[in-house]
Amino acid sequence: MGDEDWEAEIIKPHMSSYVPVFEKDRYSSGANGDTFNRTPASSSEMDGGPSRRDHFMRSGFASGRSLGNRDAGESNKRENTTTVGSFGAGKGFGNRDFSNKFEEGDTSGFWRESNNDCEDNQTRNRGFSRRGGYQDGNDSEAPGASRRGGRGSFRGCRGGFGLGSPNSKYEQDEGTQRTGGLFGSRRPALSGAGNGDTYQSRSCSGSGRGGYKGLNEEVITDSGKNTWKSEAEGGEGGDVQGPKVTYIPPPPPEDEDSIFAHYQTGINFDKYDNILVEVSGHDAPPAILTFEEANLCQTLNNNIAKAGYTKLTPVQKYSIPIILAGRDLMACAQTGSGKTAAFLLPILAHMMRDGITASRFKELQEPECIIVAPTRELINQIYLEARKFSFGTCVRAVVIYGGTQLGHSIRQIVQGCNILCATPGRLMDIISKEKIGLRQVKYLVLDEADRMLDMGFGPEMKKLISCPGMPSKEQRQTLMFSATFPEEIQKLAGEFLKSKYLFVAVGQVGGACRDVQQTILQVGQYSKREKLVEILRNIGDERTMVFVETKKKADFIATFLCQEKISTTSIHGDREQREREQALGDFRCGKCPVLVATSVAARGLDIENVQHVINFDLPSAIDEYVHRIGRTGRCGNTGRAVSFFDPESDSHLAQPLVKVLSDVS
Repeated sequence: MGDEDWEAEIIKPHMSSYVPVFEKDRYSSGANGDTFNRTPASSSEMDGGPSRRDHFMRSGFASGRSLGNRDAGESNKRENTTTVGSFGAGKGFGNRDFSNKFEEGDTSGFWRESNNDCEDNQTRNRGFSRRGGYQDGNDSEAPGASRRGGRGSFRGCRGGFGLGSPNSKYEQDEGTQRTGGLFGSRRPALSGAGNGDTYQSRSCSGSGRGGYKGLNEEVITDSGKNTWKSEAEGGEGGDVQGPKVTYIPPPPPEDEDSIFAHYQTGINFDKYDNILVEVSGHDAPPAILTFEEANLCQTLNNNIAKAGYTKLTPVQKYSIPIILAGRDLMACAQTGSGKTAAFLLPILAHMMRDGITASRFKELQEPECIIVAPTRELINQIYLEARKFSFGTCVRAVVIYGGTQLGHSIRQIVQGCNILCATPGRLMDIISKEKIGLRQVKYLVLDEADRMLDMGFGPEMKKLISCPGMPSKEQRQTLMFSATFPEEIQKLAGEFLKSKYLFVAVGQVGGACRDVQQTILQVGQYSKREKLVEILRNIGDERTMVFVETKKKADFIATFLCQEKISTTSIHGDREQREREQALGDFRCGKCPVLVATSVAARGLDIENVQHVINFDLPSAIDEYVHRIGRTGRCGNTGRAVSFFDPESDSHLAQPLVKVLSDVS
């Protein structure tokens, strides 16, 4: 279905981005691990018995009429529910012998439109309205109290899913309670009227467009704008536009085994030596063949060995000596070929040789190196690599990105910062608050540089290099790395690089990884879901990434796969940062072998044992396709990529796809 169909499917604000995961007859969230028991409604509940909690109304059920209370004794305890659209706007529905004392201990299940409008009524705790109304089942009412639905309060959404807990007391987010309404306000925990029970809210994901409040976090409601920037960074600019974000990510493990954890190279790793490398520019330093030739310090060599690096990849052979020589560099190499180490190792070698200026005793931190990447997940991955190679040295790496508490980012910086890894929005925010100085910057690194220089982040990058105190391009060393470098982006790079910069092209510029077996299937738009399920059932539990074009579709497909009993989670820009990190963690550890993702996960992510990539929707540009399929077949390992080609919507990619396929054949 096209975007307009999705708008019709789920009218703004769209459904929650909370994606449950099916696992052994219970639903466990890929986002936060909450479990939900699916309990079928009893016959008495289906018939509207006293224990039934909510009523469902069939479309057009009571157009223009009011149903009176069938029990005269309950006439003063009438529960009115108003609905919107075809469900009878403004009609009053009396309490048909229902008790107003709601049952506690609701569970939750998946919801879809069916002939049985009462399907699993008792198991719902929250629901979404067709017109954006959000009803929260956590707020218990005293017996006899009236409950007003208001506009959009119909508790059912086609394709939506409920959220609840088998316990009436929620163990998460102590001291706060979510109230009903479209956005749900935070307040201290209140005692339930009539019984004194304290109800605490569970974390719940929602869309950026519809507003979200989760565990210890509030996310702005404007972050759902459909721009690439908000998708990539997950609404990075939200740090200064909306309510305060309070999420603090857990610290990474400090033990040496975890820091140096790595996975093995694949059977095709030695074939890297056969890849043609072209260096453009004047007076390029000669390539090196071993780490020993780089003359790195002993600590760096020890860390390289602990990390499992024994052999240089082509991009490392040429980039390391160029950076050690102080030259500006633009490097293009296939996905999974070691580009991060190619710029980190020589930078650390220089810093160890020249000494560092930053320390935790300075009020204003002035990092020597700034590394910028388009997505939070990628920049965190780069930080972990920097921490690995700088282990046991005086160099301190720090990572800052959106979706986390600003104060936490500042506290990390003031403890000492030599290498600052950041996403563009959070970096500019920190600079504007004068928490870091730029006078000592010697190295500026743009990872996924083609994305950093396009319309998504180009203006912010230009603003960065023009910030007060930032050394000019003649006084700093600028490095750019990516797997794709369109010609127009290469021209833009002239504003950032010295005139005598070098260009290293490993293999075909913008070419796909040769270790990925690519398959194109012609599948119509309305046959994709069935084909996806067929492929995933044949794959089994092998780790698979499924790419879609929109955030709403990511949630919809993940929910659909859960209903098909395929353990799935999702990641996209409208999910809160805690959920994004949890989803990636569940995918990495194998708890959820299927990850449905948008462009936010297309670049740079290095996840072990991803055997398959499925393009449910083909991207709008061929470069994005190359990055997507590059999530598999990394570091000499083999992988497979299957893409659904719809002639009606993907015809613009036919010719570029043929070229990419022919280049690797």
